[in-house]
Amino acid sequence: MCEYIFMSQSNKKKGVIAAGHPETAHAAAGVLRDGGNAFDAAIAAQFTAFVAEPILTSLGGGGFLLAETKDGKQTLYDFFVQTPVKKKKASNLQFEPISADFGEAEQEFHIGAGSIATPGMVKGLHTIHEDLCTMPMPRLAEYAVKLAKNGVKVNAFQSLVFEIIKPIYISSDQARRIYGDTAEGKIFKMPELAAFLEELANRSADFFYKGEAAQKISEICSEQGGHLTKEDLNSYRVHKREPHKFRYRNSHISINPPPSSGGILIAFALNLIENIDLKKVQFGSEAHLSLLALVQQLTHKARMDAFVNQPFDDPAKKLFEPEYLAMYKKEIAGRRASFRGTTQISIADSFGNMASLTSSNGEGSGVMIPEAGVMLNNMLGEEDLNPGGFNNWQEGERMTSMMAPVILKLPDGTRIALGSGGSNRIRTALMQVLINLIDFDMPPEEAVNSPRVHNENGLINIEAGFEDDAVSEVIKQYPDHKIWKEKNLFFGGAHLASHGPKGFSGAGDERRGGVSLIV
Repeated sequence: MCEYIFMSQSNKKKGVIAAGHPETAHAAAGVLRDGGNAFDAAIAAQFTAFVAEPILTSLGGGGFLLAETKDGKQTLYDFFVQTPVKKKKASNLQFEPISADFGEAEQEFHIGAGSIATPGMVKGLHTIHEDLCTMPMPRLAEYAVKLAKNGVKVNAFQSLVFEIIKPIYISSDQARRIYGDTAEGKIFKMPELAAFLEELANRSADFFYKGEAAQKISEICSEQGGHLTKEDLNSYRVHKREPHKFRYRNSHISINPPPSSGGILIAFALNLIENIDLKKVQFGSEAHLSLLALVQQLTHKARMDAFVNQPFDDPAKKLFEPEYLAMYKKEIAGRRASFRGTTQISIADSFGNMASLTSSNGEGSGVMIPEAGVMLNNMLGEEDLNPGGFNNWQEGERMTSMMAPVILKLPDGTRIALGSGGSNRIRTALMQVLINLIDFDMPPEEAVNSPRVHNENGLINIEAGFEDDAVSEVIKQYPDHKIWKEKNLFFGGAHLASHGPKGFSGAGDERRGGVSLIV
């Protein structure tokens, strides 16, 4: 994790940014230095992430912003992808399996035009800009446009990500032309994306959803075996939601609400251990790891019950019914306990605003918008987002997601914007960072970069960094296990921005090339 401090001429701090790439953070820093607020900075950072982190986020995907304005009002902007209005027969779809190699684990995804859901990113950024921003959109896109024209040097992490899912990015002629050479150190230019970003910043969202871009997307899906039509794009709407709020210990947490599942599953997991005093447990001990593994196992079961096997009409209400919680807490009583293409931008400013923005393009579908340099998402081909099986989704509905932007308020008045990438590992990564901050009193950098575990479907993954003796005891309980030799992006990428009595602080997750900047 790298941390930089930019001193303004007045010597007064403007804010803090944590993000997944130095250029993403620099774009936000420039906006804060020029007097913009956290939301201006978040949009500038997101535009830049399309260029600097193109595998993890795209104008062809979607995301969420949890915003807290200086007056304390919180709003969750849901601009995640939508299922198509009309489902085509599977036999008419381009829907191909492909494998991503994490080095110590493989994961299968599906790509092609049949994997594309209706993107919400463009409408989301325009809605956030209209509601919360103070600077004109062309100014916020300026850094990204320049970077796309002049090129960004591919760093070690981005080169690794390219390599993991390279088959997707060479699966079509257009994608291969843009992404064919992504070796570390290469100057990566995207002139088509630069022009598209510039036009997008100077026009309304209708340009994407009702104009030329919509026409190109519908045509390519029709020709290549996809679901999307102009009707899907024309009817897309951003939803503004009240975040799910709850207490854990003496802290207050606001998080992404349903229909996304990640936020309430984190709340459910923390509720299960509310009565266990973790301050008496050593971090990394067998008791600590065993508790994490069990809670994650039970939370996965609750997820399948609430969202897949017997979906509840109101999962948030059902999961927190005393009788339902008690059933799961019995599993813990008496125990010795006394991933995906996603990126995160976390910002706190001197005005009192907080922004936690999580976005994703899945792994990408391999399908490009012609002459735009934009790859469309493959959310309909993500097993994590389709636990009930592919092509079983309901038509015209907002897809559920593990993405869970968070705002945490500690008893001393410190406020923290937090979120993570990492597919199904998002909920376990964030749960562990929150426990590290609240129960183990860790400073931000230690809380974010301490080792993690992930337990799901009977397989426990244990990241490098824990004591061998503790790991040996835990794996006796879990015959199906995987011990990782080093830290890995598989375990998520949590970026954190904090503002409190001691000033600004931040932490970028070293697993995903994270950086934090204090401006």
